[in-house]
Amino acid sequence: MAWLTTAALSPYAAVAVQSIGAGLLLGPETGDIPLAGLARTELREARGAVTLRAAGREVSVPRGRPVPLDSTRRLVVNGEPGRTVAIVYGPLRPAPAPAWFDYDPALVLTVELEPPERRGRFRILGPDGLETEAVEAGFVAVRAGGSAGRLRAYRVGAEDDDEAELLIFFRDATNRHGSYPAGRFVELIPLGGRRYRLDFNRARNPFCAYSTVFPCPAPWPGNQLAAVLAAGEKYAGGGLELE
Repeated sequence: MAWLTTAALSPYAAVAVQSIGAGLLLGPETGDIPLAGLARTELREARGAVTLRAAGREVSVPRGRPVPLDSTRRLVVNGEPGRTVAIVYGPLRPAPAPAWFDYDPALVLTVELEPPERRGRFRILGPDGLETEAVEAGFVAVRAGGSAGRLRAYRVGAEDDDEAELLIFFRDATNRHGSYPAGRFVELIPLGGRRYRLDFNRARNPFCAYSTVFPCPAPWPGNQLAAVLAAGEKYAGGGLELE
């Protein structure tokens, strides 16, 4: 997580996040994304292709790759065609490095994935605050911190994405007391069959913990544990809090 304080495309450098929709205007004060000192710049999407027009020139914008807007700002377009999002990055703002609870081996669990209750694909906000497809993968029974619970897991990513993660977005008794109020994400690591490793020491914050320009995922239904899970990433404030 050290990249958060060093990378040019860190959430700490994000200036704006907005859907392109029917088109976006950047630069002027009357623009959809006002950027002082930037010449009038238009973003449009047609048949899944995104173009940028500025100073009488039009260029294609590749997905997921930064394009310079000027000497200090970069543009990245991401998301699925028809749902493309523009992210503008500026200079990296000073911020403390992420802090973590002490490693707790008792919060490394082996769990079994139970069948899902909900069928079909739906859309959610991922850890990066961008809308993505998901399916309900099932539930895992958790006994930790002196209490028991049941957590819903989603497989997050496009249907044909072989690397789609199996994620759990959860809340516990540390929220507002050391960890991010909205909750944290943790990945299920396959062990074979329906068995998975659930390591709460790897729990991480969504991007909205670092910058208010990123929308925050809503808590997933039922994913609230009464236990104090003092493991994973901490939170020192400065992002968007969600009740």
